Amino acid sequence: MPTISDVAARAGVSTATVSRALNGKATVDPELAARVRQAAAELGYQPNGPARNLRRQEAAVVALIISDVENPFFTAIARGVEDVAHEVGYSVVLCNSDESAEKENRYIDIAIQERVAGVILSPSGPAAGVAKLAARGTAYVAVDRPLPDYASDVVLVDTRLAAAQATAHLVAQGYQRIGCLSGPTGVRTADDRVAGYRDALRAAKHRARLVRRTEYKAAGARLAALDLLSQPEPPDALLVANNAMAVGVLQALQELGRRPGRDVGVVAFDDAPWAELLDPPLTVVAQPAYEIGTEAARLLLARIADGTRPPTVTTLGARLIERASSHRSKDRT
Repeated sequence: MPTISDVAARAGVSTATVSRALNGKATVDPELAARVRQAAAELGYQPNGPARNLRRQEAAVVALIISDVENPFFTAIARGVEDVAHEVGYSVVLCNSDESAEKENRYIDIAIQERVAGVILSPSGPAAGVAKLAARGTAYVAVDRPLPDYASDVVLVDTRLAAAQATAHLVAQGYQRIGCLSGPTGVRTADDRVAGYRDALRAAKHRARLVRRTEYKAAGARLAALDLLSQPEPPDALLVANNAMAVGVLQALQELGRRPGRDVGVVAFDDAPWAELLDPPLTVVAQPAYEIGTEAARLLLARIADGTRPPTVTTLGARLIERASSHRSKDRT
């Protein structure tokens, strides 16, 4: 059986470098790490996993706790995390919290029990379980939503600005009664999107009176949209807080015999693969989900390598992709 010394000789590096490279340490130059992995593969070298974990007191595993595995936004984040982690020899375990603080806390307990090297999570709420990670010294990074009670690395999108820009786009199209469907009160992204919507309407001297808050799911959004659209003065346009909710809104419009663009302008957060295939295609606020994942993974690896680093907040931008669902057209059939 090939040994770590054989790998070191083949790669032309020290055994210590081989150990650090195969354990996914971020301090190893990427070119050297690639050379070590190639040498290990050529020789068929397999490190003794249990012994290695006992020595390091952690597994070369990252836990990723996301809010909704069915949402393409979060699956794109997961892909970004996995791509970076895989490059340095880490595996990723995906956990779906379903916006449940109880499930999130249980997954954090499991991550601690399994001695994972670090945790990336999209907090479903106050995230009390994070205190246990901090107490144990386990590296963690928040994505999409901050952890207000903890000093942590976090990767966010300026979602308030993005919501304001999307709403301003609807104003520019001539819509007068613009509604907003957002997620639960107290969830940072949901609150920010309502705040951005109100910012834009205030600037345009419009009243922000058509707001509904519900779960970040299609079923809740459908009911909220039906309620809004049944008002004596229903909205003539809607800002929708994510793509799962957009599905519910489109269902409601179909039930009421109304079409996006012709009857009701629609802009939704997140560019799902199906958004461009609709008739008319859906205007979206495209968030850089994959980049959120890659940046979070890099920050986590850096935190694993050096737990004394000052926390960093990375804020990425979103972009409005204009399509026909938000453009007025009286003759569209």
